[in-house]
Amino acid sequence: MAHPVPPARRPPSSVPPPAVPPGRAPRAPARRPAELPPVHAALICVAAPCLAISPEHGQLTGRGLDGIYRAGRRLLSRCLLRVAGRDPVSVQGRSLGADRAGFTATVRTGADPGPDPDISVDRVRHADGTERITLRSFAARPLRLPVEISLGTDLAELGAVAAGRAGPDVPAGVHAGGLRWSTADAQAVTTAEPPPDDALASMGLLRWELDLAPGEARTIELRTSQDRVPRPPVAQLAGPLAEARAEGDDDPRIERLFRSSVDDLRALLLRDPAEPADAFVAAGVPWRCGLAPAESLWAARMALPLGPGLAAGTLRALARTQVEGRGPDAGWIPGPLRAAGHRLPPGCTGTEATLAFPAVLAEARRWGLPDPEIAALLPAAERCLAWLRSAVGDDGFVADPAAGPSRCETQAHAHRAALLGAELLEAHGRSGAEEWREWAAALRERFREAFWTETPAGGAPAAALRPDGRPVAHLGGAAAHLLDTGLLGGGRLAPGLLDRVRTEQLARLLGAPAMDSGWGLRSLGAKEPGHNPFGHRSGAVRAHETAVAVTGLAAAGFDKEATGLLRGLLDAAECFGFRLPEMYAAPQRTAGSAPLPHPAACRPAAVAAAAGIHVLTALAGIRPDAPAGAVALDPVSSAPLGALRLSGLRVAGEPFAVRISRLGLGMVEEAADALQLGV
Repeated sequence: MAHPVPPARRPPSSVPPPAVPPGRAPRAPARRPAELPPVHAALICVAAPCLAISPEHGQLTGRGLDGIYRAGRRLLSRCLLRVAGRDPVSVQGRSLGADRAGFTATVRTGADPGPDPDISVDRVRHADGTERITLRSFAARPLRLPVEISLGTDLAELGAVAAGRAGPDVPAGVHAGGLRWSTADAQAVTTAEPPPDDALASMGLLRWELDLAPGEARTIELRTSQDRVPRPPVAQLAGPLAEARAEGDDDPRIERLFRSSVDDLRALLLRDPAEPADAFVAAGVPWRCGLAPAESLWAARMALPLGPGLAAGTLRALARTQVEGRGPDAGWIPGPLRAAGHRLPPGCTGTEATLAFPAVLAEARRWGLPDPEIAALLPAAERCLAWLRSAVGDDGFVADPAAGPSRCETQAHAHRAALLGAELLEAHGRSGAEEWREWAAALRERFREAFWTETPAGGAPAAALRPDGRPVAHLGGAAAHLLDTGLLGGGRLAPGLLDRVRTEQLARLLGAPAMDSGWGLRSLGAKEPGHNPFGHRSGAVRAHETAVAVTGLAAAGFDKEATGLLRGLLDAAECFGFRLPEMYAAPQRTAGSAPLPHPAACRPAAVAAAAGIHVLTALAGIRPDAPAGAVALDPVSSAPLGALRLSGLRVAGEPFAVRISRLGLGMVEEAADALQLGV
């Protein structure tokens, strides 16, 4: 879920764009702002709300997005190191984890004859503003090294930096063994340990004279913060997510993808300022460093195997934004617009979040969310269902705001909300459950008649219906949501909008080369007019949609198609160092090819990180029903990645571990004593 609106229409910011209430047309932008600067080659470290963006050579030059940020403010834009009067020669830059990156460089001082460098420079930069610079001498005799670090900042907001409106550097002042910059509304302080021998505020320069014996190393630590007395490093927020692990006996990449996915989710965790006890994940960095209703909720749903705590915090945060009162917008969760490609107008993420709310609450209950927390959130879920009732048009479908088209994925979200919401209502003695089941059954009949278009290849679901009932007939990744049905009681999966024959046809289409790029599911079929492998809704692969397709196909019994997409996604993850971007370009896979980074993709992104967790846990087919004290396994019978073990998951509030054999047989290794196990 890449951008709330097309990047050509809105400058990026950590503040989300205004939401568009149902029934109100969005205003056209007055002018075309600057395009998003590329970030695909940057090393991005995040420990929300802290962020560091570095080029591969590690020197912060003050150009582009380079810098150390906190809460969307750039605290340091320039950090240039010189050793013995020379710029170090970069030899490697790499990610060391979600919140830190390492850079290695060399310096040749000329102390020894020959071309070999005699000083190594290792820099480790953390998202929290801490940087450790270690210089090691390999010279044959003692050296005295002059070391200079040039520092500077503009104290600009991230949105202004991305739009090219950062402004000049702020003058520096000497402060307690470092430098300080301040304006009327912001300040930044960088301190050094050991303190510099000299600090020149006018040049933003810190200087040391370091004596190094042969083989000796010396370390300089910089710490940048908003405070006069720098805070200790920020600890990652880990409370809502269990310490889970995945191990692949036949494919070691499973462990790396799972670990990276969990680390990225932890790095994106934020506290709700209104209620600091509630945590949610930011949508992604660097463009959307805050709560994005649809993306944050999707990530929480996909991470339910790590415990329902993240889902609960996200639901409570969104419930506080819900529209109150009795008007047509009552119960709606505001959300920004999101571009939908060339053939459809922007869609409203608020509609998606409102429909997801009751479904995520119902599934969190199955995984073990305690009854008191469910009861507190139930009124908000009922308001979402009330809004759904008012949003149904005369044709029986749910359309986007401003009389937009009725999209196929919106009907899938509404259908799931009705079925899972009915279970919530029934379980808590509320009225309306049977009416929602009847409405969902009627929606299935209407959908199969109106949305299914006949083609020479056997038919396909329309992407949308126009207000006059004409179909928008193109095949895109959004159709994967028709396979995502939701979890009911007793380990059952909810029925989908499509019957078995149409489901089989959709599976065939999603598994064909036009949609399966070999690296994941395309957001628009390669044979469709306007296909662009870099288009974030018109051809690029989206990790989230690919994960939805994999799990939906596997649950429906189409192992071959699910396996092709799964292996492509895992191969792509390996190409990206197991940190999946939210989207990437993937021309048809051939020998020696690789997926291509999208210059504007968020990385890490909440839905991409959660997608890795979702597909790997789905291989075990865990079907929990905590209220009934039961859990069942329905593993993918073909075991597409070989033997697999998942441990540290949470079901009914207790650790849960499961092993899947190479034959696709599942065995629970650890579970709460009160859980009844089944298949």
